[in-house]
Amino acid sequence: MKIAIPLTGGKLSAHFGHCEAFAILNADPTSGSILSKEEVVPPPHEPGRYPAWLAERGATHIISGGMGPQAQNLFTRNGIEVVLGAPSDDPEKVAELYLHGKLEPGENACDH
Repeated sequence: MKIAIPLTGGKLSAHFGHCEAFAILNADPTSGSILSKEEVVPPPHEPGRYPAWLAERGATHIISGGMGPQAQNLFTRNGIEVVLGAPSDDPEKVAELYLHGKLEPGENACDH
């Protein structure tokens, strides 16, 4: 499992399209552990680019604060499960909460 988390200031970004980087965490869903973490700077934002770019990097999940419906559909089409409404926190903490079934998503922070 590879979990992508958009980052702003080192924390989960409220809107993935405005992030500075992505944390890509390799995780073992069976043990609920994070095996490795890589931070990558995305290409310039343009509609539809991030889902394909993250799919090329092997992402299977994206956890974000918010995302519009078109982006959600593009991630799904690229085989990436979307989790929205996550809190702004350290990417490892967010991923661990998700892996242990304790991530309580809130409102989608995006309104477009």
